Amino acid sequence: MSVAFRRESDEEHKEPKFELPIPAGPNYVTPRGQTLIVEKVAALEAALASAEEAAREEIARDLRYWRTRQATALPAPTPAEDEAGIGSRVRFRLDGREREIGIVGDDEADPAEGLIAFSAPLARAMMGAMAGEHVDFGGRREAIEVLAVA
Repeated sequence: MSVAFRRESDEEHKEPKFELPIPAGPNYVTPRGQTLIVEKVAALEAALASAEEAAREEIARDLRYWRTRQATALPAPTPAEDEAGIGSRVRFRLDGREREIGIVGDDEADPAEGLIAFSAPLARAMMGAMAGEHVDFGGRREAIEVLAVA
């Protein structure tokens, strides 16, 4: 017998919606990152209150993620002065090109804006480095020259 004659609804054939994955490790946030999380939760709560039935499930899933991130947020430890850490801006040279990044929490990261998560390989390589130091990266010794840390 054809499945069209047996199924009771289209719901049973939809792809399952899984929860949004939570990054592993501690949820360190900068003050800006904490504010962004609070704003995101408020926006999703407002959207859920006024959403059509079809959109409610997805908004509720996003809201569960952001509420979890809000509940597990830890203020990032303040790095020593002139030492790269979460909340620092780092100017560096890699492959002859000078660049600048900000090291932030996972949810605040936006590579297009130069904000790199502390868990990203580039940020991990520079954590704890000071201006004038060379650090290993990408399997190469002293691949990165740290020029300035603010």
